[in-house]
Amino acid sequence: MFSLINGLPAHALLVHGVVVLVPLAALLIVVAALWPAARRRLGLATPVLAVVALLSVPPAKEAGEWLERHVPSSPLVEEHAGRGDAVLPWVLGLAVVACATWVVGVAADRRRHDAGVEEPGPIVRVQALVARAVPGWAAGTAALAVAAVVAVAVSAGAVAAVYQAGDSGARAVWQGEVSTTSHGGDGD
Repeated sequence: MFSLINGLPAHALLVHGVVVLVPLAALLIVVAALWPAARRRLGLATPVLAVVALLSVPPAKEAGEWLERHVPSSPLVEEHAGRGDAVLPWVLGLAVVACATWVVGVAADRRRHDAGVEEPGPIVRVQALVARAVPGWAAGTAALAVAAVVAVAVSAGAVAAVYQAGDSGARAVWQGEVSTTSHGGDGD
């Protein structure tokens, strides 16, 4: 499905979405998990961004698998493919943690601050439904603390997986291709 875009390997273009969205989602998840006021302000943006980051991974992976079949095999390419395979589970975990953190936070906030207050608007109605659906033990301080610890761990793992895949991909493409001495050009 994904092969070339305007003559360039689609993988080289699609990975930019992963490289930007996953660390951004991870940052927002950690901020939302550790800072309740930020979580309230960010609202659904955090889980939505995490899901969009998750959705960016399969096209990049599929394009990478196509590219792997169209370049000479090497240990560096194999290492990159292996590290690339590790990204999807981490980003799936990131999306799950983002959604769970949002649910636990909404339930805790609604129970503590405005139980029974019904304001107009679809998001407020969704929050009220979430608050009613989550058991009391899952909206307490301990649940928020567990969510924060898990959010930090999974965010770090997802960012590390993306970094390692990207680093190994860059090495597969560029190792041995760049000289340490200048060949002229723009005055370097």
